[in-house]
Amino acid sequence: MHDQEEMSLSRRTLLAGAVVLGSGRALAEAEAAPQSMGPAPDLSKFQRTKVELLTPPLVHAHEQRAKGKPKVVEFTLTIEEKTLELDDDGTQVHAMTFNGSVPGPLMVVHQDDYVELTLVNPASNSMAHNIDFHASTGALGGGGLTHVSPGEQVKLRFRATRPGVFVYHCAPGGAMIPWHVVSGMNGAIMVLPRDGLKDRHGKPLQYDKVFYVGEQDFYVPRDKDGKFKRYASPMEGFNDMQEVMKGLIPSHIVFNGKVGALTGKNALQSKVGETVLIVHSQANRDTRPHLIGGHGDHVWATGKFNNPPEEDLETWFIPGGAAGAALYTFRQPGLYAYLNHNLIEGVLLGATAHFQVEGQWNSDLMSQIEPPTPIK
Repeated sequence: MHDQEEMSLSRRTLLAGAVVLGSGRALAEAEAAPQSMGPAPDLSKFQRTKVELLTPPLVHAHEQRAKGKPKVVEFTLTIEEKTLELDDDGTQVHAMTFNGSVPGPLMVVHQDDYVELTLVNPASNSMAHNIDFHASTGALGGGGLTHVSPGEQVKLRFRATRPGVFVYHCAPGGAMIPWHVVSGMNGAIMVLPRDGLKDRHGKPLQYDKVFYVGEQDFYVPRDKDGKFKRYASPMEGFNDMQEVMKGLIPSHIVFNGKVGALTGKNALQSKVGETVLIVHSQANRDTRPHLIGGHGDHVWATGKFNNPPEEDLETWFIPGGAAGAALYTFRQPGLYAYLNHNLIEGVLLGATAHFQVEGQWNSDLMSQIEPPTPIK
């Protein structure tokens, strides 16, 4: 009887995500809230702004330079557990998402604004979730204050004191943390300096467009014949997926939730002369973004705007658990591939996007002097 009790999980334990394995124990046992709370800030005179989030790669409208004093910016994220199709072969995963997309939406605020998030976990979901903001200051990034079971919602407020782009993700405890993250439950927030972006010499920088690329590694189990397996529910596949995860070899590495999500007819659109800001997050694995035929004019590879950007990069390195940002002004028309330049991951596993750029070709930058002919 004792062995049976040890092998079983109560529904509440499961919902709390308290599957504790190995080094996950410390995270799972961390205190949810401080022993004593200081006085709440008086925000009664602060301007409040409610933002409707957009599905990536799109980003909600925002000012590049703050107008006036810091304000309270209100967001809502609704958790959705859903089945996603990862490729044209019909490979499926039980994804866990913020607002139904992988990645979750990009939120934009300015330094010293207050972020006020309502996190909703509808009763239609089967598990408890929370959110850990890498941009926030406080134990577990707010994760201990935001645990919500199905049918509950919670509201969190934090002050965005550090400018940059930062990952957010679900972190319910123990082995549930990596499982939820590699099931798609992550996104990013951009905290702009109040006076906007600047180059390494302090000169103001502007962008005409911003796109959010979320890179996601998936670990889909295979059957004895090598075919990808399907499961009736997330928990049915939990143990199999854990074994694949421990091997550290993803089955898919994709941009924005699916192979081809940002290629072909889904290509990102731009024009010659436009300056584009690319925000790129990877909540779990290192990545090496590269724009084939272009460069990073100004790059914050680790995403922190207090640090001067590097210039003229061919490829930049974003460590796992971080977001980066790169500015580029397109100088030539055509189809550009933006990819993880671990080419196995970029080409064979799916981490590729396209930019379709319109405009006039500049022959001074590049031209074909002689077409292919028989060798003379």
